[in-house]
Amino acid sequence: MSDPRQRRLAALVHGLTTAHVDGLLVTSLANVRYLTGFSGSSALLLVTPRDVVLITDFRYQTQVAEEVGDFARVGIEPQSLWIGLWQHLGQLPHVKVVGFESAHLLHRDFQRLLENGTRWQWRPTVDLVETLRERKDENEVALIEAAAKVATTALEKTLRQVRAGMTELEVAGVLEKALRDEGSEGFPFPSIVASGPRAALPHARSSPRRIETGDFLLIDFGAEVHGYCADVTRTVVVGRATGEQREIYEVVRGANELASQRVHAGLSGRDADALARDYIQSRGYGELFGHSLGHGVGLEVHEAPRLARTAEGALAEGAVVTIEPGIYRPGWGGVRIEDDVVLEASGPRILTQFTRELIELT
Repeated sequence: MSDPRQRRLAALVHGLTTAHVDGLLVTSLANVRYLTGFSGSSALLLVTPRDVVLITDFRYQTQVAEEVGDFARVGIEPQSLWIGLWQHLGQLPHVKVVGFESAHLLHRDFQRLLENGTRWQWRPTVDLVETLRERKDENEVALIEAAAKVATTALEKTLRQVRAGMTELEVAGVLEKALRDEGSEGFPFPSIVASGPRAALPHARSSPRRIETGDFLLIDFGAEVHGYCADVTRTVVVGRATGEQREIYEVVRGANELASQRVHAGLSGRDADALARDYIQSRGYGELFGHSLGHGVGLEVHEAPRLARTAEGALAEGAVVTIEPGIYRPGWGGVRIEDDVVLEASGPRILTQFTRELIELT
């Protein structure tokens, strides 16, 4: 099976048997892309042990042929994808119990199942495809690593242009142009550029605030290559750092380094989170690290697994996860350092090659 889609399909079919369903209706576009290669924005996918049926609309007639080929039976619907679904399902007499992705199906579409899909029994499923996506193959890791290279190169170019007096939005514009110039297909999430006291907001929106000399400048952003994402954060000082800034930065850097070196496949998400959390706690800043340590990254910038105090599941070999400890002091500022790490059989490997030493932009 040289085509990774065949391996993924075989693994999913095994999951269908375990879930006691005859087929799965896939509505998550990321899951559709993972299973078939189709990257359009309009699709329903039906998978059974015997059939792979992809339904899309006229806009994607050429694209679906190029991306999917003969891997799936493709239906082009001029009106509603759901009309196509009922037609195709009606041609599959062996399918009686159909799973649906309960985390992704809109309520209005669930109503369609109840009103128009009464010939079949519908059963909610959770994470049948997402569990498969946790384990990245070599090609997926290579694409994430390529996205990380795009991201770090763009960051290096951006930092050369940052000056006191620029607004956060201006810096975001410079960064996003650099990302495009380096080959990023898009922005997996709105770039976060937060300066001074706003750096204490873990998910700040870039604002018109002008950056001042002495500010922390926190930059959290992503890049995308062939659908796969990288997620990077660095915090710098515009000007010379104070002793207090250096102290807090070094605690975060130490937590990042420790967790990046010790995280490994088989470790629970909770214990992975504790690697950084215990380090920060031991240095007196535990109450200022309020979010989880990290998350999976791949076709989506936030996907399984989770590295959090409540995550009991074991991290899979091949998973790519973020390591992003932070310390945030309201009204003063904050520091976060985030890297993407692949959990290989031999141990963790950092994909984001960019210095973690404190940078002063002078």
